[in-house]
Amino acid sequence: MTQTQKERMIAGLDYSAGDPELQNDRLRAQTLTQAYNATSPDETEKKSTIMGLLLKSSGTNLSIVPPFYCDYGYNITVGDNFYSNFSCIILDCAPVTIGNNVMLGPKVQIYTATHPIDPDERKKGLEFARPVTIEDDVWIGGGTIINPGVTIGRGTTIGSGSVVTHDIPPNVVAVGNPCMIIRKLD
Repeated sequence: MTQTQKERMIAGLDYSAGDPELQNDRLRAQTLTQAYNATSPDETEKKSTIMGLLLKSSGTNLSIVPPFYCDYGYNITVGDNFYSNFSCIILDCAPVTIGNNVMLGPKVQIYTATHPIDPDERKKGLEFARPVTIEDDVWIGGGTIINPGVTIGRGTTIGSGSVVTHDIPPNVVAVGNPCMIIRKLD
């Protein structure tokens, strides 16, 4: 049986982002994020309803300060006590799994989407995606970019402005471009 482009995307296979189903899914996400970003600070019930329609799942005590942007939403799972400051971007072409008690500073960017390095392959219009996992009790400093395929271990702190290009183990402080471990935590 032939897989749809959406199924290929979520499975980490090459896919065409120009597929009509995926274009419609992105339009839906853009419509929902636009509505979310237009809410006033006291419209907590409306925000909760929109996020319930947008995200695959979320735990209790979800707090995302607008503006927030994502590609699809249905590939994003967040646990309890999630906080994201202003201008979070999640390109969720593959699953993005965020654990409990995770905090994101302003302008954190999480990317699952990637493209072939070979220019001839890129011309074919195909891309692929790799999942991102952020485990429990993680703090990610403002302006951090998390690249496709990365896992950030439980209890870790990522310093502001970091570019995370590879897995970061649990219970460390890591900073820089590329992000490197500078200290282990007890």
